[in-house]
Order: sequence, then structure tokens, then C-alpha cells
Amino acid sequence: MSEMSSITSRTLLDTLCPMHLVLNKTGHLIHAGPSFIKILPRAEAIGRRFHDLFKLKRPQTDNSMRALLSLAGTKLHLKLRTGARTEMKAVLTPLHKGNCIGPAGGAVINLSFGISIVDAVRDYALTSADFAPTDLTVEMLYLIEAKSAAMSASRSLTTRLQGAKIAAEEQAFTDTLTGLKNRRAMDHVLARLMDQGTPFTVMNLDLDYFKAVNDAMGHAAGDYVLQKAAQIMVSHTRGEDMIIRTGGDEFVLIFPGLTKPERIEEIAASLIAELEEPIIYEGQSCQISGSIGAAISTDYCRTELSQLFEDADAALYAAKHAGRGCHRLHSSARGRRAPSS
Repeated sequence: MSEMSSITSRTLLDTLCPMHLVLNKTGHLIHAGPSFIKILPRAEAIGRRFHDLFKLKRPQTDNSMRALLSLAGTKLHLKLRTGARTEMKAVLTPLHKGNCIGPAGGAVINLSFGISIVDAVRDYALTSADFAPTDLTVEMLYLIEAKSAAMSASRSLTTRLQGAKIAAEEQAFTDTLTGLKNRRAMDHVLARLMDQGTPFTVMNLDLDYFKAVNDAMGHAAGDYVLQKAAQIMVSHTRGEDMIIRTGGDEFVLIFPGLTKPERIEEIAASLIAELEEPIIYEGQSCQISGSIGAAISTDYCRTELSQLFEDADAALYAAKHAGRGCHRLHSSARGRRAPSS
């Protein structure tokens, strides 16, 4: 075997099998394909014994070259002993006298990554140029990349659709002028509270003298006053409370878990006091107030939700008849009020 023919044959192997190894008869590595050199630099690979570079997981043998040659044609399951300890598959062909690749008694081993291919491409920065042109691994890489891109696009679309759905639902439940919830949202919240058995208080609030502001100063001033009134209500409630604009100057406040009459009356008085502070619009003072009527859910059975709202309305009208700018809490005439929470 001439040196020139040996070099030519190895160059041919480098093209057709860029992950091959050539071993001499003692099992030392004397040549490696260009892709394997990307995994294990030449200085760390050439001259090393095969069993020093790889652990033979299956079939298990001793570490002799003779035992390795006995596995010719058998699928070998290997694991690199260094770096990322990548697992590989391999097949071995012995070298006989007169070949143009390496010394007789040696072997050629062709390697592949098997199912470790995706990790190997990432760990060793491999590209399609590192595989034989006819290697189906390259096609699989393209399919994996295409699948990954498709899944990413699908996730992105799903996220956008979910975001759009949430935004649409939020818009459907929101009063566009004040940013408060609307009547549709109120029905949803009340149903949830009733299903959970959570006690709550309903407070009906009407703005007093709002029509006079609207008539005297115009709708822009009226809208501004409504927005300021909404801000005042938000500042007097908790995060779990809900404020609903049910009409032009009509609002409902729902307080989950709050049923103490003294606390309800304290919130109502505080709301009215701040609503009576002048609201300045374009240098002009807008004077409003608020009338409030409230009812507590623990006075009613589940089937009496409509009665609860009727009683809250009755308490609101009682507040208005008392001169406005005041509040009334409905007292059950049935004597069935549960202990306050």
C-alpha cells in the first residue's frame, strides 16, 4: 500500500463518511474524518487508543483490539468519554492486507449520532456540511427545524388569539367611558359569588345633581364628572370589590365578604363626603353628591337575588327622599339576618 494511495483513499472516506475513524492494529487512532475532528480536536484524538476515547456500552467486551474486531458488522453503542459525553452508534470493518486505507489488522469505524443528533448539532455547532451529502440525517435536521418553526408560529398565533379573546372579553365587560365594569360583568360576578356561597353587600349609588351639570355645562363636562366620580369610587374600594356603571349616573358596588353594617355605612359616608367635593372642569366648579342604598346577601336565600336588588333600590330611594347626599342600609323585615362577617 503506497502512502499516496492511502492519502487518496482517506480523502475519499472524508467525503463519503466524514464521521469515520481509522485504527491501526493496536487500536490507536491514526486518522479521523473532518466532522469527528470538530467534535474532538485532532491533537486530542490522533494517537489515542479507541477505548480511551469511547466507552463501548453494547455489546460489552474487554478493551482489546482483538475483541473489538470480533464485532465487525455489529451495531456498536458508544459514548464519548470526554466533553459532552455524546452517545453514538457505529459499525466496524476490519482492514486486511492490501487495502488502501490503513495497516492490516486495523479497522475503519463509521460513526453516527442516532437520536442524539439534535443535541450534537447544538453542542458541536455542526452544519449540513458536516454530514455526507446523501446522509438522511441532513433531511431530518431540516424537518426538525421546519417543525420547530411551525410549532413556534403556532404558539405565537395561539398566544395572539388568546390575547385577542381576553381583550375582547374584557372589552365586552367594560364601560368604555369610565373603565368600570358594565351590567354584563355584574351578572357574571354575582353568579360566581352565589355559586361559591360567598356573602356580599350590594350598594346602589346614584349621582345627585348630575343632570344639572350636564345641562348647564354640556356633555363633555358631564363625561369628565363621571370619570372623576369613578376614580373616587375606585379609591374607596378594595381590589376584590367590583364597581359597575349600570346607567348614565347610576352605579352598583359589590363588596365580597363584607357584611358588617357599621363598615358598610362607614364606606358609604366616606364616598358621599368625597363626591361632594367640587370637581373643577375647565376652570368651572361642578357640584354633585351621591345617594346610596345597600342590602346584605346574608338576609336572603339564593333564589331571592332579585329581591336583594329591589331592597337595595328601595333603600336608595329612601336616601333620596331623605334629602339626597345620604345613605340607607336595608333592614330585613323577616328577621333572618345571619351573623355579620
